[in-house]
Amino acid sequence: MLKVLGRKNSGNVQKILWACAELGLPFERDDYGGAFGKVNEPAFRALNPNGLVPVMIEDGFALWESNTILRYLASRFGDGRLLPADARARANVERWMDWQLSALNPAIGPLFLALVRGRPEEKTPDAIKPALERTTRAFTLLDGQFAGKRFVEGEEMTVADIALGIFTYRWFALPIPRPTLPALTAWYDRLTERAGFREHVMVGLI
Repeated sequence: MLKVLGRKNSGNVQKILWACAELGLPFERDDYGGAFGKVNEPAFRALNPNGLVPVMIEDGFALWESNTILRYLASRFGDGRLLPADARARANVERWMDWQLSALNPAIGPLFLALVRGRPEEKTPDAIKPALERTTRAFTLLDGQFAGKRFVEGEEMTVADIALGIFTYRWFALPIPRPTLPALTAWYDRLTERAGFREHVMVGLI
């Protein structure tokens, strides 16, 4: 059985839990990181020298980096689900996973930290304005991707939807002004119909 090390309110851990639900994979999860600590213990650092969650363990094989774990699970257990076999189709999916890391996270990460975990002076409109503007641009760009598509790269859900959907939940849950983005909202509504998304992602922001 798979083991996932990481707290359930971590967005990157939620990616793995949701993917397991989509693939019907049983797993065990142990709390690590955040208030639970333990990520600086030698045993954990031997698994992930970065000291970050999640870590996935399968039969003694330990893997870190959430998007890499997503690719591994889909490749090993997906049977064509969540990750296309065709090289070009797969590249299209994976570029959005990279975009999540390079563009979306640097935008919404500071916004989330300021509003959810920040001090009162960090929650003023002036303090959050730069991160809010970057995040709005990122989601406006993503909204344009859904023209004629049900999911990020077509009619079927992929690991790109998982990587992006986690942070889209936060975008809609944060107390911020948002532009009207009909295509993004319709996609998000489709995600909320999935049992794994409701169970592992729609769990609040704290």
